Amino acid sequence: MTPDIDAIELEILRNQLESVAEEMGEVLVRGAFSPNITERRDCSTALFDAEGQLVAQAEHIPVHLGAMPEAVDAVLDRKPEPGDVFVLNDPFAGGTHLPDVTLVSPIVPEDRIVGYAVSRAHHADVGGTAPGSMPAGARDIQQEGLRIPPTRLVAGGERVDAVWDLIAANVRNPAQRRADLRAQLGANERGAERVGELLDDHGDRLLAAFDAVRDYSRKRVAAELADFPDGSYTATDRLEGDGITDADIPIEVTVTVDGDRLSVDFSGTAPQVAGNVNAPLSVAKSAVYFAVRSVTDPDVPPNAGCYDPIDVHAPAGTLLNPEPPAAVVGGNVETSQRVADVVFRALAQAVPDRVPAAGQGTMNNLVVGGAGFSYYETIGGGMGASSGVDGPSGVQVGTTNTLNTPVEALEVAYPLRVETYSLRRDSGGAGRHSGGDGLVRELTVETDATVSLLTERRRHAPWGLAGGSAGTCGRNLIDGEPVPAKVTREVEAGTTVRVETPGGGGYGDSEE
Repeated sequence: MTPDIDAIELEILRNQLESVAEEMGEVLVRGAFSPNITERRDCSTALFDAEGQLVAQAEHIPVHLGAMPEAVDAVLDRKPEPGDVFVLNDPFAGGTHLPDVTLVSPIVPEDRIVGYAVSRAHHADVGGTAPGSMPAGARDIQQEGLRIPPTRLVAGGERVDAVWDLIAANVRNPAQRRADLRAQLGANERGAERVGELLDDHGDRLLAAFDAVRDYSRKRVAAELADFPDGSYTATDRLEGDGITDADIPIEVTVTVDGDRLSVDFSGTAPQVAGNVNAPLSVAKSAVYFAVRSVTDPDVPPNAGCYDPIDVHAPAGTLLNPEPPAAVVGGNVETSQRVADVVFRALAQAVPDRVPAAGQGTMNNLVVGGAGFSYYETIGGGMGASSGVDGPSGVQVGTTNTLNTPVEALEVAYPLRVETYSLRRDSGGAGRHSGGDGLVRELTVETDATVSLLTERRRHAPWGLAGGSAGTCGRNLIDGEPVPAKVTREVEAGTTVRVETPGGGGYGDSEE
């Protein structure tokens, strides 16, 4: 018989579980080797129950976390046993894009699996045709790097050396990859250890709390949606090319509010494209969940219950539900941002006071790699203003939540020199409340290298709301010459790469 959990006990247990997820993240960050994880914190950690339902997460990367349940489902299909640890990055089998490598570990305090500890981290290189594994012109997933379906990295408590060796043999920085994987393994082990301690303290009441906290979150989100006006709300936006051509790619959504449920339908969106901006359905769902979470009560505990009232549909073979071997590396970072934007635009028709103007709408992915190094960074920009406040400047916006790489750490780790790092003044849109300003990041590459840029909002500005003005479009320049939003280029030592990021849209009439 399931024990009853009262509100006070539930709150205690929920906070304890979330603290375990946070501690996992700290172990990962402190144990990793690459600056992308140790400095930028491009990683996420979470706990799942034995059925693969999200129970608790750290406050990390929205696009990682919302897509993580598919990774656990893919592992469950492989019948995990005590002592196993699975590794995967295959976007068509639980992953998001190839650089995001996920480890899933059963939690077995005694003789049964009670849950799963999960970590996901963006590895700075996983092979492929270009350093950093984000080639702008990729036409299929094989060009983007090593594709790992759910595979035992540890089996029955013993490392599977052949798998470790296989991964190391297919990447450009094998020692770094091994170190970062060990850090993820340590994070999962810490999660399992801490859950075991909680079980010692609380027994089956902890397992009952897994269900209770999800039910609580489901009811809270359903109650929020019930306050939205019923109806269907349609919006469109577009991506600025796929790395193969510069032609706009439309994304269309219809958001239907029906009582305490929300249906999000992308049937009007473009078919999958030749380039790399296709996004697996798990990524599209993650972006939708982020948008809905943003316009409902932020105090609702994040877990699987939050997503139960939300249905997401995208037809197979389209941009947001591609079929293999589609290239997808840009879909996770750029298309996810546009999905969030278009859902916000639709929801603005239903609950205008809850939706901000468009933020920069891009992660501004910059990759520089050469002999023995691979630098990856996303660059902040302007956030859109809202009905109550100006948009912040120079921050990560939307489905990402990383830090920058400090100049000192960057210049020590890579053959790069930072020439400029500043706010891009007056790039935010005007309004009753102004959009935030973008950033300027200019680097000199001190050795021959390959530069890849995957960016957006270089032609179509972040929109304002309620009469507010649009933010300023971004720009990419190599040695002072403008280059497309998505490009991979070989450069010589001494080349400068300059990224000017977009400002956020303004909110309301500036005359007010």
